[in-house]
Amino acid sequence: MKEKLKELTKDTAIYGISTMLGRFLNFILVPFYTNVFSPADYGVVILIYSYIALFNIIFIYGMDAAFLKYAAFKDIGDEKDNFSTPFLSVLLSSVVFCGLLILLNRPIAQFVELSTDLNYLIILSSLILFFDANAVISFLKLRLERKAKLFSFIKIISIVFNITLNVFLIVKLKWGIEAIFISNLAASIVSFLLLIPTLLKNIKLNFHKVLFFRLLKFGLPYLPAGLGMMLVQVIDVPILEKLTDIKTVGIYKANYKLGIFMMLFVNMFQYAWQPFFLTNAKEENAKEIFSKVLTYFTIVGSVMVVLLSLFISDLVKIDFAGFSIIGAKYWAGLYIVPVILLAYLFNGLYVVFSAGIYIEEKSIYAPIVTGIGALTNVAANYLLIPQLNIMGAALATLLSYIVMALGYYIVTQKFYRINYDYYKLVKIALGVLFVGVVYYLLMFGGFLNIYYKIILAIIFISFILMNVFEKNEMDFIKTKLLRR
Repeated sequence: MKEKLKELTKDTAIYGISTMLGRFLNFILVPFYTNVFSPADYGVVILIYSYIALFNIIFIYGMDAAFLKYAAFKDIGDEKDNFSTPFLSVLLSSVVFCGLLILLNRPIAQFVELSTDLNYLIILSSLILFFDANAVISFLKLRLERKAKLFSFIKIISIVFNITLNVFLIVKLKWGIEAIFISNLAASIVSFLLLIPTLLKNIKLNFHKVLFFRLLKFGLPYLPAGLGMMLVQVIDVPILEKLTDIKTVGIYKANYKLGIFMMLFVNMFQYAWQPFFLTNAKEENAKEIFSKVLTYFTIVGSVMVVLLSLFISDLVKIDFAGFSIIGAKYWAGLYIVPVILLAYLFNGLYVVFSAGIYIEEKSIYAPIVTGIGALTNVAANYLLIPQLNIMGAALATLLSYIVMALGYYIVTQKFYRINYDYYKLVKIALGVLFVGVVYYLLMFGGFLNIYYKIILAIIFISFILMNVFEKNEMDFIKTKLLRR
């Protein structure tokens, strides 16, 4: 079992390089864009990319999840069938979708309230969607083959190319917001070109009809599920603007983005977790391994939530030659960051519980769970924002992720029961709850300072080491530390 867990840890670390670099660089681009473009221009960018995020899900329609499932088990067709059929399906459908978006660019621009001189952004966005969609299956193939280094290399090259072209077009050539979309499109094309060797190695011009319909049956439920998940991530902004004002939205989103550190951890884990549980599902002790994964993930995630919550405000306020991670005018919203971090931890639990749904082919429950999560988010936003302002929006996000994690847990336990270590999980939860209550009591009481934060951090880590880890695990940790 230790060797299996080491594989997961190694792949998580490798995938984390490209994931962390990409997310961090995109995070850095936010102050860059907002210092160059007017709020109106940047608002156009945010608006269009919100729709791109939704259409990304439509262009794939669950084929990514279905490919991972059937390519791992190969119950139908050979290895090339399991690559070619989903790839050709996405290729043909994306040609249709992209063509329709380009053909209807004017009415679409009117629908999203773009000025007539910005119709071309719809065309650029359509092409971005096309190339991104047709790179998905090849990227997943690399993940399934555990070619994490090649996967990371291609991702990093694409990201660096995107950033470099952005800076060149905006700073050097003085282009407008079209530079953002052109840079993105160019980077998407670069990724697709770098994946051609993988594509040529695995493709054959054969469409396996039986496999295709099985892929659709498994994958299509992930379309509404994906849309529901995306609504959870973006619906709070228009509701918050409706119930407050645009300035409040700015403060909220600036602080929301500080959750990137927890989001990175969950994303890099997810990249490694899906191929891991699919390739190990038939192992005799698979459920025991999966139980350990949940425990260790919760430990690491909880430590990150606590430490980041305690010290994020101090990090944000560090002066870097007159600049800080977010500007001083946004610091009033820092108190929501712990809630956002905790929300991402529950998002991670949702990812862990997805194993049983994949393995037992119960994807029909995915749209139900995410739909309930989206409805929870909308209702909680309308109920909590008038009372708690931006904290209400943050709590609505947390509640929706808790509901989705709980929903996946219930489904998994019904069809693929795993005996998790509930005793340890409860102790971890109590430790996080204790730190959270004390943190907010001290903060709202005006007594929170760096010394209390350090004391809380020491108390929590000591509690985890003494009450969660077993003796053999503690001996292993001590040996590693002493060796260091």
